[in-house]
Amino acid sequence: MEKTFAVIGLGMFGRKICQVLMEKGGEVIAIDNRPEQVNKIRDSVTQAILLDATDEDSIREAPFDQVDAAIVAIGDNIEASILTTNLLKQTGVPHIVARAVNKTHFQVLRQIGANEIINIEEEEGRRIALSLISPMVMEKVALSKNIFLAEMYLPEGLENSTVASLDLINRFSLRLSAVRRTVSTLDAEGTAVRSENLLFPEPGEKLIDGDVLIMIGTEENLQAFQKSMD
Repeated sequence: MEKTFAVIGLGMFGRKICQVLMEKGGEVIAIDNRPEQVNKIRDSVTQAILLDATDEDSIREAPFDQVDAAIVAIGDNIEASILTTNLLKQTGVPHIVARAVNKTHFQVLRQIGANEIINIEEEEGRRIALSLISPMVMEKVALSKNIFLAEMYLPEGLENSTVASLDLINRFSLRLSAVRRTVSTLDAEGTAVRSENLLFPEPGEKLIDGDVLIMIGTEENLQAFQKSMD
């Protein structure tokens, strides 16, 4: 059964959410109080509505009874973001995701009942800082408060090591869940073709230069592994 989402705020962030939800098979109701933003996306979503989401009467007239989740993507107007989230909560939208731009905004959204809160600026700052201090780490995703899934380039000097010889569980309490490996071959015309494979290696699998290790563990243990390679 297809889910229906309402996206309120059609700036770059909101439009990207609409695009991905539509690509994944969702029904999307896109909402903004600016005609030019509504017109930009009208042909790309299920329904585009010109509406002031901070107005209680307008919210009541909108088809939020059809919505499984609403995403408040307003980022440049904190007051509008808070008012919209509060009205959606009163309307009975079952799941509300809201964008916060600072800690105070985050706390207010939490207090008025947003189910999920995204602080894009904070997450982006964290990502940049991590990439600077840990250049081997390509990506890090929080699986819980303390556990992360991290993609990390195979450290220099570990080429031709076996998975077993790394002894990640015993030495660092890290679990190697997969290895991403890029392989170059030649096609019929002699042109190099690169393909990417995801391996679930056995203990005897030898690692090669360019491999990306996909590991699960705490941030402290991931850092300990990186430091051991310095």
